[in-house]
Amino acid sequence: MATKEKKGGAKGAGKKGESKQRGPHAGASLPVPAPRMREHYVGTVRPRLMQQFGFKNPHQVPQLEKIVINVGVGEAIKQPKALDTVVEELATITGQQPVRKKAKKSIANFGLRQGQEIGAAVTLRGARMWEFLDRFITVAIPRIRDFRGLGTRSFDGRGNYSLGIKEQMIFPEINYDEIESIHGMDVTFVTSTNKDDQAYALLKELGMPFRSDDKKGGRAL
Repeated sequence: MATKEKKGGAKGAGKKGESKQRGPHAGASLPVPAPRMREHYVGTVRPRLMQQFGFKNPHQVPQLEKIVINVGVGEAIKQPKALDTVVEELATITGQQPVRKKAKKSIANFGLRQGQEIGAAVTLRGARMWEFLDRFITVAIPRIRDFRGLGTRSFDGRGNYSLGIKEQMIFPEINYDEIESIHGMDVTFVTSTNKDDQAYALLKELGMPFRSDDKKGGRAL
């Protein structure tokens, strides 16, 4: 009898567990909405740039092509697991699996061997790029301590802009209590133009908070 009751109880528990399973999300069948920042570019930024630079064709207007986030992990030379943490954090921040970067040559003084993994990078395009830019401008940048604006002298002369971030904690996706070590990262915004003035106008219209009285133009935030 005890055996039968045990089986019956297990069977009943199984049915109870099945009843707790949830179905698909209510909006699973709905189309994915377009990124808000892209709609802002198409509806507001592009017309303004056409008027500012006198473009006749919308295809002449500069646009954002990709965003590259790169993290160098020097500790990975002696502690390979440090890179695993950085890769996991980058994936959490960007929503995309990072690519591990390897050393191109050996440096004996640093104990570095050719082919050793020493960093990670993510290249964002399309919807993920626009969504990252939106979160970066509206959420991450306001969390920077003592922020006074972005430097305007970090353009490379070919329409691309790079900046350095000192702490990954500015991204709300990162849980402060779970951080093992603080590290920085470099973020590069690649545009379709090769002129810095057009790239500056594009990023400024998109909401990048540049300093108006920039004199030194430092990269690190």
